[in-house]
Amino acid sequence: MTYLSKAAMLCAMLALGACSNALGQDDTNAVDLNGTGNFVAGSPGDPTSPAHFQQVVGDRVFFAVDQSTLSAEAQTILAAQATWLLTNSDFIATIEGHADEQGTREYNIALGARRATAVREFLVSRGIPGSRLSIISYGKERPVEICSDEACYAKNRRSVTVLASGLTG
Repeated sequence: MTYLSKAAMLCAMLALGACSNALGQDDTNAVDLNGTGNFVAGSPGDPTSPAHFQQVVGDRVFFAVDQSTLSAEAQTILAAQATWLLTNSDFIATIEGHADEQGTREYNIALGARRATAVREFLVSRGIPGSRLSIISYGKERPVEICSDEACYAKNRRSVTVLASGLTG
């Protein structure tokens, strides 16, 4: 075989390999549409996975300027978080409070703490043991968007529920 024919054969095999999906293999983002309960463990389609919590339930809520009160939309997301946490009791969570870049560092640390506390109190009111929830405030120190524009500010005024497994006792 010549070099050119070997290269062509290799390309053909790679192309076929990229297109194939062996029977019985699940796509990593598969959703159980037929009700069989066959999910890829750890995928967003697996209702017990942190990926499902983050992408389907929603791991963050947003706040108005200088506010730590929960909007109706935030309460809906947090109610879903509470349901997930009740069902998946082997997870603990850290609730991060964040603020936009406006204001002093000290003010935003305090505001982030109030936001995280509001989320924690809501989850506790829905039956999540307080021992499974901790809070931390990052204030304006960990923005997801950096610019001096309201669209960026709005994305940074948030609280994020971060899961960890291994709850013992």
